[in-house]
Amino acid sequence: QVPLVESGGGLVQAGGSLRLSCAASGRTFSMYSMGWFRQAPGKEREFVAAINRSGGRTYYADSVKGRFTISRDNANNTVYLQMGSLKPEDMAVYYCAATRAQLNTIVVVTKRSYDYWGQGTQVTVSS
Repeated sequence: QVPLVESGGGLVQAGGSLRLSCAASGRTFSMYSMGWFRQAPGKEREFVAAINRSGGRTYYADSVKGRFTISRDNANNTVYLQMGSLKPEDMAVYYCAATRAQLNTIVVVTKRSYDYWGQGTQVTVSS
């Protein structure tokens, strides 16, 4: 088990920034690649960003490329999602997820690739 707890969500104006954090328990964090997904009301959960075990390789959805940055701190068992230039369409519940799978462009966007999920944190963007 890899319990994941997201934090950092909240209300922000369009054009603003937020940093989400996802803290993992246990001593195996560095064995997992990590992803961020989001789900807006009435929509499917969608891929946002992912990062490999070492942090040396990242993946982004086209909708957030250039605005969001994923990073990780293996010493502190935490993955981050820095979000900038936020838009109303970014409003959603954001979830972090962990996978033992080797990342590629198909794996990162596939929800069933991920073994563990957090409970989510709400991001609200006002226009």
